[in-house]
This record gives sequence, structure tokens and C-alpha cells, in this order.
Amino acid sequence: MHPAAAGPTGTRRSLLAMSNRTAVISGASSGIGAATARRLAEAGYRVVLTARRKDRIDALAAELTGEGHSAEAHALDVTDRAAVDAFAAGLDRCDVLVNNAGGALGTDPVATADPADWRRMYEVNVIGVLHLTQALLPALTRSPSGEGTVVVVSSTAGHGTYEGGGGYVAAKHGSHVLAETLRLELCGDPVRVIEIAPGMVKTDEFALTRFRGDAARAAKVYEGVAEPLTAEDVADTIAWTVTRPPHVNVDLLVVRPRAQASNTKVHRER
Repeated sequence: MHPAAAGPTGTRRSLLAMSNRTAVISGASSGIGAATARRLAEAGYRVVLTARRKDRIDALAAELTGEGHSAEAHALDVTDRAAVDAFAAGLDRCDVLVNNAGGALGTDPVATADPADWRRMYEVNVIGVLHLTQALLPALTRSPSGEGTVVVVSSTAGHGTYEGGGGYVAAKHGSHVLAETLRLELCGDPVRVIEIAPGMVKTDEFALTRFRGDAARAAKVYEGVAEPLTAEDVADTIAWTVTRPPHVNVDLLVVRPRAQASNTKVHRER
């Protein structure tokens, strides 16, 4: 044991460092982000919730605080660099960053897709990850617990193409490459870079947003699939990777429901 960690004083400092471990979660207003906030709070992290919808994250922070956890909410648009920098400047520490904010828009083929949709998806799924990671990397590098961790929630879409998914696939491939490159560039620094690539996850909003509020089309995505993944399944996966010993880096973890063999092969019950 290192001398600084020995004895009552060292023990108290160690416990204090653990109890103050801070996880920042983007896109925490619903779905995977909200589930991850709950799971990391249960694991003992102080969770800092960020999203554009302040009412949602305020309610979640109140819920977690009422359960005895440490939680706070900050309204934030990850595509706004000035806002991201101001948020980072006001944060006292960051041990874990979960880049979860993202989403898909439309299923138009490449020939007729709206470039504005592609631009929006790239801004949120790639540039948003870049903004938060750059802004919080200094804090992650000097994490008092020595476990600075960047998590990028990408998608199996970033690892395999499918018709009608060009814009989303391109954006999620971008977030995958960002994580892969960052891991190379940080080799030797006390920061892990983890990519979680979920397959079919049934949440309240993902498909509904993609189909611009068309509930019937959104429901059809999961039609006949007995057990798609839930937000809680992905949150458990994220928490597992984050809570490994600091020297253990889970580079890439692809998680799908059993019914999904690939992006284009899904078992549907009749």
C-alpha cells in the first residue's frame, strides 16, 4: 500500500474520494441516459444530469436526491460549444463522462435524404461528443480516484450499414471512430475510453423521434420482437464497464437482444 493511503487519515481521504466520484451523463432526460443516471447513482456516484429539457432532468435529480443519492441537473445543449465550456468551467470534478446524447432522424434513402437531417444527426452524435469530451478531458485526466473514464454510447448502426439509415449510420460511425482515435491518443494517460454499441433498444422516444412523431411507424420497428433491449439493459452494461478496476478498459461492447443477429436480421414472432 502506498504510504499516503495508509492509516486513518489515508483511509478517510480514500473514502472521501470514492464518495465524491462524479459521473456526467448527457441526454439524461429520458431513455438510456436517465436509466444510466439511476444505475450510476445506485453504484455510489454523484450524478450530474445534462439535457436540453430542464424540467425532465430537474424531476430526475429530485427523484434521485429523495432516494438518498447525490444528483444535480444542468440544462445543456451539447451542440452549443460556449454553453458546454461554461458548464465544464463550473464543475468541480469529473471522473466519468457518459456521452449519451444522440438520436436518429428519418429513414430516407441517400438519394432523397434532407441534408439538414444529416447535419443535425452529425452535430448531436459526433460534434456533441467532441464538445463534451474536449471540455471535460482535463478534469477526467486529473480524476482524484484515478479512474477517469470516457464512455461513448454509439450504436450497432456505427458498425454495419442498412438501407434507409445512411445519415444515422454515418453519424454513429463518426462517434465510433472518435472513440477509437481518442483511445489511441490517450494511451499512457490515466483515462479509459469505452464504446458501448447497443442494437435494438425499445425506449419511449427513439423510434418516435426518428419517425417524427408517427406512433404507428415507431411501433412497427419492434413488432413481433418479444424482448428487445430496454434502457435499463444498456444502463447495466454501461455501469459494468465503468466499475471495472481502473486498469481494465472495455474498448468496445456490442449489446443486442437475443432476437437480433444483425442490423438486418431480427426474429419476429408471428
